[in-house]
Amino acid sequence: MDLIVRAVDVGSGNTKYVVGTEGTEIRCANFPSIAYPSASETQAWSASERRKTVSIPIGHLFYEVGPDVHLVADSVRATQLHDEYTDTPEYMALLRGALHLMKQSRIDLLVVGLPVALLHLKKAALEKAMTGTHDVGSGKTVTVVKALAVAQPQGALAHYASVHKKMATIGNEQSLIIDPGSRTFDWLVARGMRQVQKQSHSFNRGMSDVLRLIAAEITKDIGSPYRDLDAIDLALRTGKQPVIFQKSYDITRFMPMAEAVAQQAVSAMKQYIESPHSLQNIILVGGGAFLFKKAVKAAFPNHKIHEVKEPMFANVRGFQLAGQNYARTVMAAPRADQGAMPSGSKQ
Repeated sequence: MDLIVRAVDVGSGNTKYVVGTEGTEIRCANFPSIAYPSASETQAWSASERRKTVSIPIGHLFYEVGPDVHLVADSVRATQLHDEYTDTPEYMALLRGALHLMKQSRIDLLVVGLPVALLHLKKAALEKAMTGTHDVGSGKTVTVVKALAVAQPQGALAHYASVHKKMATIGNEQSLIIDPGSRTFDWLVARGMRQVQKQSHSFNRGMSDVLRLIAAEITKDIGSPYRDLDAIDLALRTGKQPVIFQKSYDITRFMPMAEAVAQQAVSAMKQYIESPHSLQNIILVGGGAFLFKKAVKAAFPNHKIHEVKEPMFANVRGFQLAGQNYARTVMAAPRADQGAMPSGSKQ
């Protein structure tokens, strides 16, 4: 029987997860990384009012997570924007929400991601926390046999190599993977598929900084607190301006500030890159790729900047590929050995 491998990328903005695989296709989905606590499980709603969420029990509370979590009545965006994020009940609720939506009762290998700067600090503890039986709400459990935590941009490198059919050649190349997310700006320098640790890092300078900066400017302009970060995010991505006091509000005048945040992040990253001329692949992924692209191109004018379709899912698709390879080469080996044991041998 094939081993079941799945991947989850719990980001500060969105939780991305693998729904299933078919051949080379890796199907993904996502929901906002927002977990709303309550003292009791969400009540049953009528079919017309039912929202796509699940209540995850953790400790003495229930955390509502899922695609329709924005329908929960609360004006505070309950995200966790700090380095201890993976230790919080909110993180576990989001992870278990993804497990619930995968519709698997057993997962042989679960691959999860961490910011580059936290990988060595948090890897062992996160893998331990992910392993075992998880209560995923609605009377269901999911058993995770083994877990692997990897650097988030490392997943993007695996995905890029697979899409561009470079798995056989990338082992001899040097790559820079840049991953601007909601909270962190991550980058990873790799020789082949191996991380060059001293040139790889991450720090707290992501899309959330841009959104909060613009929200503060809007607040000053309208004379009233403005907190609709989702509307600002949508405007930056699509050009659809937010509606404030029943009027379309033009935020294009704040773009220089947004671009300044991107430039600061990229400039800080360049200080870590020892030999930019040796980079054969510069790959830009992540939910903030659209906003940081201009700054990245300005920083590396002599390089082609590679992008992938659906950059939000680049990391989690790469996690899945890495997990499938690990399951095939490492986890399946003992099974093969056991299957080859002569009759009468003890197991």
